[in-house]
Amino acid sequence: MGARTTVQDDDQRPASNLTREEIHTVDVQHGGGKIASRWRVADLLVLGLVGAAVAAIVSFAREFRAPYLPAIQIDLAPRALPHYVLYSLVRGVAALTISYLFAFGFGLAAASSRAAERVLLPLLDILQSIPVLGFLPGLVLGLVAVFPGRNTGLELAAILMIFTAQAWNLALSFYQSLISVPEPLREACRLAGWPRWETFRRLEVPAAAQGLIWNGMLSMAGGWFFLMVNESFQLGNHDFRLPGVGSYMSVAVERGDRGAMALAILAMIAMIVAVDRLFWRPLVVWGQRFRLDDSTGEALETNWLLELLRRSRWRRSTGAIRKGAVRTATRIIRPIQAPRQALPLPTPYGLDAAVRRVSVYLLIAALAAGAVWGFMELARLVADVARPEWRAIMISAGLTFLRVIAAVAIGTAWALPAGIVIGRSPYLAHALQPVIQIVASFPAPMVFPLVVLGLGALGVPFGSTAVVLLVLSSQWYILFNVIAAVASAPPQLAEAADIFGLRGAPRWRGLYLPAAFPGLVTGWITATGGAWNGTIVAEYLQAGGTLHATTGLGSLISEATAQANFPLLTGGVLAMSVIVVSWNRFVWRPLGHLAQTRFGTTQ
Repeated sequence: MGARTTVQDDDQRPASNLTREEIHTVDVQHGGGKIASRWRVADLLVLGLVGAAVAAIVSFAREFRAPYLPAIQIDLAPRALPHYVLYSLVRGVAALTISYLFAFGFGLAAASSRAAERVLLPLLDILQSIPVLGFLPGLVLGLVAVFPGRNTGLELAAILMIFTAQAWNLALSFYQSLISVPEPLREACRLAGWPRWETFRRLEVPAAAQGLIWNGMLSMAGGWFFLMVNESFQLGNHDFRLPGVGSYMSVAVERGDRGAMALAILAMIAMIVAVDRLFWRPLVVWGQRFRLDDSTGEALETNWLLELLRRSRWRRSTGAIRKGAVRTATRIIRPIQAPRQALPLPTPYGLDAAVRRVSVYLLIAALAAGAVWGFMELARLVADVARPEWRAIMISAGLTFLRVIAAVAIGTAWALPAGIVIGRSPYLAHALQPVIQIVASFPAPMVFPLVVLGLGALGVPFGSTAVVLLVLSSQWYILFNVIAAVASAPPQLAEAADIFGLRGAPRWRGLYLPAAFPGLVTGWITATGGAWNGTIVAEYLQAGGTLHATTGLGSLISEATAQANFPLLTGGVLAMSVIVVSWNRFVWRPLGHLAQTRFGTTQ
C-alpha cells in the first residue's frame, strides 16, 4: 500500500500555505522507492514558452534561408499579420542580443584603458550620429552580393540596421556604470582573488543591471522606430522588402488601406504588451536585487511570472545541471592549476599588465587600419560633392541643429520631472511602466502622418511640425535614463533628507536632481543621437498622398538616398557626424565628467 504525502517547495513553506497547483502529490511504494508527481502549472507554462520560442526560431529560419525575390508581395489579409509580427519580433530580439554583447565588449574595453577610451568614445559618438540611411545602402548591397539567391543577406542587413538603433545607448550606459563602480568594491574583488570573469559576472554586470534593463527597453523601442525603413527599403530603382509588420504598414500606407493600417497598429500594440508582460516586467522586478547599497528589510516588488518560474522544476533542473557542470570543470582544472599563494593580489583585471597593453595596442592598430581605409573611400566620395551642394549641406545642417536642440529641450522639460516622480515611487513605476513601455515602443513613424495632417489642418508649418516629430523621437531616452538613475539611488539618501527635514523644492534641489543628473546626461547624449537619426523621417515624410519636406539634413539625406546620389549622401552624413561629435566633445563630455565626479557613487 502506498502512503500519500506532500513535498514542500524550495522556499520551505508549510504545505498548508501552498496553493493547489503548487502541491506535489507523490506515491511512495514500499521497496521500489518509485515517486510519481504531477506536473505543475509553472512547468506547463515554461514548456509552452520554450515551445513557442523554438517554433518562432524555426519559422524565422525558414524565411532566413528562403530564395531571394527582387520584390516580395506583402499580403494585407489579416491572417498573414501574425506571421509578419513574428518575423519582426525575432529580428528585434536578435538585434538586441547582438547589442548587449556589443555593449559588454565596448564598455569593458573603454573602461579598462585610457588609450582605448580615447579611441572608442569618439568612435561611439560618430557611429550613433550616422543615421540609418547612412548605413543602409552599402550594407544592403554588400550583404545581398555576399549571399546571392537567398534572403540571408537582406535579413542580416535588417537585423544589423535594427542593431544600429539599439546598441549605442546600451554601450554608453554600461560604460558609465563601470566607471561609477565604487573603488572599495573593486578592491574587495582583488583581495578575494577573483579572476576577471568573476569580477565581471558578480560585480560589474549587477552594478549596471538596472541601467541595462531600462536602456534595453529603450533600445527595443528604438529598433521599432525605423521598422518601416528597415523592412521596406528603396534604393534608386531597387525595392528591398522583407515580410514583417513594418513592410505590412508601409504597403498599407502606399495603398491608403486604413483598415490594414489599423490592424498593423493593433498588432504592434499586442506584441509590445506581450513582450512587456512576459519579458521586461519580470526583468525589471528581478533587477531590483542589484543595488549598490547596504539597505536591508526593504520590501521588493514581486512578479507572477517570476514566482511561477521559481517554483518550476525546470529551474531546479537547470540549476542542478549548471552546478554539475561547474563541479566537473573544477575537478578537471584543479589538478593542473598552480598552488595559490596566500592573499593573492591580482591586477585589477586579472591579466598581466603587459598582456593588457599589447591587447589594447593591437585593437587600436586594427581600428587605425580600418579608419585609414575608410578615410580614403570617404575622401573619394566627398571630392565629388559640388560647391553648391556643400552650401546646401551647411544651411541644412544649421536648421536641423536648431530643431534637434529645441526637441531635446522640450523633451527634458517634461521627462525630467516625470522620471524623478516615477523613479522614486515603486508603486508608480509598477503602474506606469506598461503604459510607458507601450507608448515608447510603438514605432513613432506610424503615427507621424496623423500628426502631420493634424498640425497641418491647424496651419502649423511643416518646419515646426518636424520639431514635434523629433520630440516624439527623442523624449523617451531622457525619461528612461532618469527613471533608472533615480530608482537605483541608495535609499539612505532619502532617509538622510528626512532627518534633515528637506521637503518640497529643497528636497528636489538637494536629493532628486543630483540623483537624476548622471542619468539625465546619458539621456541627453542618446536623445540627441536619436533626434539626429529621426530627422531622416521627420523632415521628409509622405502623408495624405503628399510629400512633406523641409530644408534640413534629414530631408537632404533622404532625397540623396532616393536618388542614389552617394556623394551627396556621404556629404550629408559627414556634416551630421562632425556636428554630433563636436557637440558631444565640448558639451556632453564635460557634463558627463561633472556627473561622475560630483554626483556619482564613486566618491
